[in-house]
Formats: sequence, C-alpha cells, structure tokens
Amino acid sequence: MFKNCVLKVSVDTQKWVKSAAVRAVKTMAQTAVSVIAVGSTVANVDWKLAASSAVVAGVVSILTSVAGLPEVKCEE
Repeated sequence: MFKNCVLKVSVDTQKWVKSAAVRAVKTMAQTAVSVIAVGSTVANVDWKLAASSAVVAGVVSILTSVAGLPEVKCEE
C-alpha cells in the first residue's frame, strides 16, 4: 500500500509534491465541472458549493497521495 510513500527516504520529495499537486488540481477541476454541470444554467449554479467541493476534493487528493503515487518511483 505504501510502495511510493512520500514518507520514505528513497522517494524524491520535490517530484512527489509536483505530481501530487498536478493530481490535486485535476481532481479539483473534475469536481468543479461535475458540480457546475448539475446547475441547468450558469445563473443557477451554486458557486460557493462548487468552490468548496473542489477544495475538499483537492485536500482529499493530497491526503490520498501520501500513500504513494505510481508516477513517482523509489530511488533504490
């Protein structure tokens, strides 16, 4: 489960941060798009809900990335 965990010494921290940030931004965008799509028109979109949902999704993505990212290999 913790194969490429950021807490391991063999994992490049800078590479992990960059990869985790990219994943978090993508997750936030996907979440925002899904919440915005629920509103039938732009005027009916609950923007506070869309923004807060995207932020929560980004935090969850970062926390999930602590367990490991497949694109960040251990330097063993």
